[in-house]
Amino acid sequence: MIDFKRIIQGSNLYNFHSHTQFCDGRAAMEDFVKKAIEMGFTDYGFSPHSPIPFDSPCNMSKEAVCDYIAEYQRLKDLYGDKINLYLSMEIDYLGPQWGASNVYFDTLPLDYRISSVHFIPSFTDNDLYIDIDGRYVTFKQKMEKYFHNDIQSVVESFYAQSIKMIEAGGFDIIAHFDKIGHNAGHFKDGIENESWYERLFKQAFEAIMDNHLIIEINTKAYVEHNRFFPNVKYFDLMKQSGALLLINSDAHYPDLINSGRNEAIRLLV
Repeated sequence: MIDFKRIIQGSNLYNFHSHTQFCDGRAAMEDFVKKAIEMGFTDYGFSPHSPIPFDSPCNMSKEAVCDYIAEYQRLKDLYGDKINLYLSMEIDYLGPQWGASNVYFDTLPLDYRISSVHFIPSFTDNDLYIDIDGRYVTFKQKMEKYFHNDIQSVVESFYAQSIKMIEAGGFDIIAHFDKIGHNAGHFKDGIENESWYERLFKQAFEAIMDNHLIIEINTKAYVEHNRFFPNVKYFDLMKQSGALLLINSDAHYPDLINSGRNEAIRLLV
């Protein structure tokens, strides 16, 4: 187990959530390593979207896993004297049939595991999992096609999946655990301030605390949308909880590996 607390105490320049050519990242792993070294990072973790049991343009394939591990080892051998590198995956939770606790992930030499919910079951076909992440224009189309434009039920499904994921365990860090709030907020203005939404958020947060998970402060959307995940209005709650908080950029481009970090740090102090 990585001593994340020690790393945080020793440096503000770390990142444990990033994506590269093996999933939906926009550059090669080595480009991210070079940029991290150039910017003075001490610790950097790769976390491609895990394989899942159906085709997805954002997730790596099982066939690519060996190549990913080999490339990680090559880069660690090449740059290990300049930066601490780590092997991980962002593992999608799809219910009891697939998640971080699946025995498949025990066969991989991962240094740590991130877990998150990107998919929820379609309201028209419970065996069909729909990606509710990504751009709002696509989300809006999916709302009509798969979810009867019922945004409250979509949010409820997302948080129900999240709590099941937390209870299933098998991972260290929970990623952007209120990510649904972004697209839901575009679909219905002010939804994140409604009492039922806040109740769902706090239920998920309580489950996180009960299971002693590390909480990611995800800065990916800061530059474009001026927001963090979780929502900045919950920063005080998280600080007071005593939970270990990691600031991750969820970088898909090398130039964005430090995006939003200083702003998040100022708000968390």
